[in-house]
Amino acid sequence: MQSGTKMPSVSFIVPALNEERSIKGAARTCEASAEGLASDYEIILVNDGSQDLTGEVMDALARGSPQIRVVHNPCNLGFGGAFKAGLAHAKMDYVIRICGDDQVPVAGVRSILAELGNADLVVPYIANPAEFRSWGRRFGSWGFTTLVNYLFGLRVPYYNHSVVFRREAVQGIQIATDGFAYQAEALVKLLLAGYTFVPIGINDLARIHGKSTALRPRNLLKVVKAICDLFWEVRKPGGIPAKLPSQPRSLS
Repeated sequence: MQSGTKMPSVSFIVPALNEERSIKGAARTCEASAEGLASDYEIILVNDGSQDLTGEVMDALARGSPQIRVVHNPCNLGFGGAFKAGLAHAKMDYVIRICGDDQVPVAGVRSILAELGNADLVVPYIANPAEFRSWGRRFGSWGFTTLVNYLFGLRVPYYNHSVVFRREAVQGIQIATDGFAYQAEALVKLLLAGYTFVPIGINDLARIHGKSTALRPRNLLKVVKAICDLFWEVRKPGGIPAKLPSQPRSLS
């Protein structure tokens, strides 16, 4: 964050599917991360059709904090669908997704938020993948990133971390996919429109509860389809959105 500028406000969107044991920690991570780095903040917890007590835990958290709101999806919409459900309720200057599994430590989120104002978007990447990810998962992430960068002529270090978007910019585009590729779709469209980004390496934590569903065959097929659809979409007239004017930097 540039010195001499007014602190921005931040909407934390927290999608969760069956994360009853982790969602409280994720909400607390958002609260601790905003302290001293945001003029105001809100935490939008999205219960994406969970079959455990995730929804009940979220409602209890909301009763204890005016900054927390809950969105209950009656059925599972997918990772991207859950994010979009939360995005529809966001009101702050910037939007960041924090996963309900609470894998990103407070220090990491604060490092991300500290970059606000240095570019239109903040794009984190995992700096310590070998500490908690298998060789196969690391190779898959590298392959996905390399493919998307090649197809769209970009140099993004990673597409699937807690990217920070200008709220008006990301709300102004159509995100077609409801799957795991939603953030890659949003980044590609905004970067091709001329928005700038700053990368930052973050040390993540190993997942404590549950197991990621990202590598399930069904989800992988959705990712492939989403990238293929995006490849053709941005080549159509109007496929790349118009860039919004830059936000003025207000002196504090």
